[in-house]
Amino acid sequence: MATPQLSPGVLIREVDLTVGRADNVLDNIGAIAGPFALGPVDEPIDITTEQELINTFGKPLSTDAQYEYWMSASSFLSYGGVLKVVRTDGSNLVNANAIRNSAGVSTAGEPSLKIKNFDDYEANYADDIANYIFAAKNPGSWANNLKVCVIDDKADQILPVGAAFTGAAVIGMGVTTTLTNVPSAGVGTTSIFNGYLKGIITGIGASTVEVKINSIVATDGTETPVTYAQKSQLRSFTPATGGGNISVNLITSAGVATTSVTINTGTNPILDWYDQQTLSLTNTSIFWKSIAPKPGTSQYSNERNGKSDEIHVVIVDDTGSVTGIQGNLLEKHIGLSKASDAVSAINSPTKNWWKNYLAVYSNYVYVGDNPSDEANTNELVSATGFSTAFTQYTNSEGLWNLPAQDRVFSALGNVTYNLTGGVDYTAQGGMSASLGNLFTSYNLFSNRDEVAVDYLIMGPGLGNKFESQAKANHLISIANSRKDCVAVISPHRTDVVDITNTDTQTNNVLEFFSPLSSSSYAIFDSGYKYTYDRFNNKFRYIPCNADVAGLCVRTSIFAYPWFSPAGQQRGILNNAIKLAYNPSKAQRDQLYPLRINAIINQPGIGILLFGDKTALGYASAFDRINVRRLFLTVEQALERTAQAQLFELNDEITRANFVNIVEPYLRDVQAKRGLYGFLVVCDESNNTPEVIDNNEFRADIYLKPAKSINYVTLTFVATRTGVAFEEVVGTV
Repeated sequence: MATPQLSPGVLIREVDLTVGRADNVLDNIGAIAGPFALGPVDEPIDITTEQELINTFGKPLSTDAQYEYWMSASSFLSYGGVLKVVRTDGSNLVNANAIRNSAGVSTAGEPSLKIKNFDDYEANYADDIANYIFAAKNPGSWANNLKVCVIDDKADQILPVGAAFTGAAVIGMGVTTTLTNVPSAGVGTTSIFNGYLKGIITGIGASTVEVKINSIVATDGTETPVTYAQKSQLRSFTPATGGGNISVNLITSAGVATTSVTINTGTNPILDWYDQQTLSLTNTSIFWKSIAPKPGTSQYSNERNGKSDEIHVVIVDDTGSVTGIQGNLLEKHIGLSKASDAVSAINSPTKNWWKNYLAVYSNYVYVGDNPSDEANTNELVSATGFSTAFTQYTNSEGLWNLPAQDRVFSALGNVTYNLTGGVDYTAQGGMSASLGNLFTSYNLFSNRDEVAVDYLIMGPGLGNKFESQAKANHLISIANSRKDCVAVISPHRTDVVDITNTDTQTNNVLEFFSPLSSSSYAIFDSGYKYTYDRFNNKFRYIPCNADVAGLCVRTSIFAYPWFSPAGQQRGILNNAIKLAYNPSKAQRDQLYPLRINAIINQPGIGILLFGDKTALGYASAFDRINVRRLFLTVEQALERTAQAQLFELNDEITRANFVNIVEPYLRDVQAKRGLYGFLVVCDESNNTPEVIDNNEFRADIYLKPAKSINYVTLTFVATRTGVAFEEVVGTV
């Protein structure tokens, strides 16, 4: 190709022959699905510690032996692995939720509401169409009686008034009180103000009205909005002198005074509305003012001529059903905004629109329908200002969840929602998952390009042996399809637990595993271990498949994947007291030829994995765990190397570059005792013209895998005293 230069000069180009490398592969990711007390549904969550497991999915439960799933997950984590946990769906699962009825009492709004996870919420439940205001973050009874307390900028003062006044008053009407010769501070000067203070009724009690101050109107009609700072100076709704009698007028939308009342601020004090507001709790008394300053208008809305957008949301475990502590404040979300475009003035550019903020940052609740929607007549929102003169803003003008520009948001006031109606896997609090739902959950791990997994952990079986076998076969099929992980399988619980005859146990185990698919991507074990459940103060039997996966993780961490996870050096199980089934040598002789690795209790050693066969049904190098894991490790590492060659030219340079990456990696594996030898062929012999013309690139990699010792023979020969060893060695 001719140079692209049009005049004499020097053109510098670079050719990178270092593209691609064989990175190390750490195979420590397990995957399990099951029924958990809480957590998102059908969404893989990465868990690294037992505490994270508790925080996300709750604690182990005795109901329906749910502890088997939970403790299997915990067992795997104890070996140092990372676990992807999926909470399985159930047809009866319902989120606790709340709305207010016509009497203004919080009640469950939607009896069949099920929000599986954040994506489900965003797609189906985030719009203002659902029949709930607040819903628990995920399904189940765990959130029943959780209280969501909200307060916004509804009122400034509580006026004690007579029956005549309250009888004629209507929420949204104006109120005024005359201001005569009131000192008004200016910049460097002080003047005398005459006119009246203008407010709007936002609530009516038996002998009180709640009033929000809007502006000060001079005698010439000049109206000045009251700032937040000025409101704090006008808490008594009266001139700065205070005390004595004041006259409060009730004004219609036409500006006509219909009635007035005289209030003695000594015997009937005017109260600060926010100072009197408490969280509506049963087991404790908490004032809102002890939690946060009064919500008002945010800086963002104020700059856009908006008003009354701030709202506080507090989540409280009133009964102690969630945390065990009555009145425990779980979350405080202060200074959120009703404006859909709001940005926090403190944590800019964080969006603080209350609905989106709670969906992203709250661990407990989603927001559903719009409380200010005209369809929600039960929510009893109030206008907080006047559009013209004493004509109040309509509900549509004060609607929430819209941009802040020129919007005076209506107010809800101080309201507490009690979440109820949450249901577990059965209406009676059951915790068992169906086979079909477990299939759906495990299918989330089927795409290797989306989810990285090294071990598919079966956990416990189901109600009968056939369902347990179906579950095991499904995991094996996923592993066979992915070809980058292994499924770990234990026998059906009732085949080994609470059976005293070991011959019966042996026959049961053989019967269980006999129809399972032959595969080098699966590992069968014989065991149920006895371990301590500290949360319920009981000893439990749980399956050992999570431990087998954990032993593989431990082997990768402390040795290499191509070492066997069995035996005394690397095969000791964590937290095992005893076994439900401890096969003898004769029984192991029956199990091992049929692909089943025994877990045994050796006195003085402990409980250990005593076999390293895969579930492959015929003789092959791949019928050993260490060989299968060697190839998984090498294949994953070199697959990534090969991806760097995509769309490059298939010539000597590309092929040589690939070989120069692969061979050092394999030499390193060989040096670490994973291989006896290897050969890499990537040249014209396998990249023929036909292959090149088909846009293919081929490399053949021959490996001699190292083999683990499964059988040891010790021969002891007795000789006469006078015989030389050289004479008999050749005859032995």
